[in-house]
Amino acid sequence: MTLSRAERRQRTEQRILQSARTLFAERGFERTTIRAVAGAAGVDPALVMQHFGSKDDLFRRAVQAPPPPERLGGPEELVEHLLDTLGLKMGGLSQQSLAMMRSMLTHPEAAESARAALAAQIERLASAIDAPDARLRAALLTTIMLGVTVGHQLLDIEDLHDVPQQELARVLRPVLHSLLSA
Repeated sequence: MTLSRAERRQRTEQRILQSARTLFAERGFERTTIRAVAGAAGVDPALVMQHFGSKDDLFRRAVQAPPPPERLGGPEELVEHLLDTLGLKMGGLSQQSLAMMRSMLTHPEAAESARAALAAQIERLASAIDAPDARLRAALLTTIMLGVTVGHQLLDIEDLHDVPQQELARVLRPVLHSLLSA
């Protein structure tokens, strides 16, 4: 089966993006080079630039996360949804998420992308919270989950790392519920 030029181009672009995600996740933005991405993808650095234009544009595309689910249920469902996502995060974050988290404190583009992603999550959570200060509560829920994830995945805090996800959920559940009570 012969691939069309468009299909070959798309496969090359995906290979470059996958290599970029891996390197950004491992090294962060500052220490990842176009040359290293090209080498990992098995292409010439000029081809990376042809597909993405700049390192910033490559990073933006590499860390782009899929959109979140549209609607969340009531408080019980919301807490369980957050705890389920924590379970996924403890099991290992996507390369996009790791790259974003590793770079968000040192690179303005990553910081802006992280703020935008977190703002969307806060907005979605706030729409499911029945309280006058729903946005504040949603922001606190989001930053608690972010903090636990950073502590576990990037800082490798031993006291978090060795705790089973069910135990983390048991301790966090009342905290999350308290933020949802008006």
